Amino acid sequence: MAELKELTTSQDLEAALEESCRRKVLIFKHSTQCPISAHAWQEVRNYIQQTSDDVQVAMIKVIESRSVSNQAAKDLGVKHESPQVILLNNKNVVWHTSHQAITLINLIQALNNKY
Repeated sequence: MAELKELTTSQDLEAALEESCRRKVLIFKHSTQCPISAHAWQEVRNYIQQTSDDVQVAMIKVIESRSVSNQAAKDLGVKHESPQVILLNNKNVVWHTSHQAITLINLIQALNNKY
């Protein structure tokens, strides 16, 4: 099962970037007040249950940790959306998507690609 870590500080975000040099990191930006985000979160949880620990899944709650969410958008060069997933490999964004495109099948396909 994949490891899940919540990113609540800029140091957590930097640690996730460093971790992406060892294994892929999937950042999920989640709004705890949005039904679309709740559905996306279920898809991410389904992915976590089906995958191995060679991927770290990190979550940023965009309301509760707004500064970290903003920092991720700035540092990664990916316009903020919520819900959103951003796949990192060696500190680089190799794939991202948002809203209804966050599905178990899309996550599996993205993470099985050779980035």
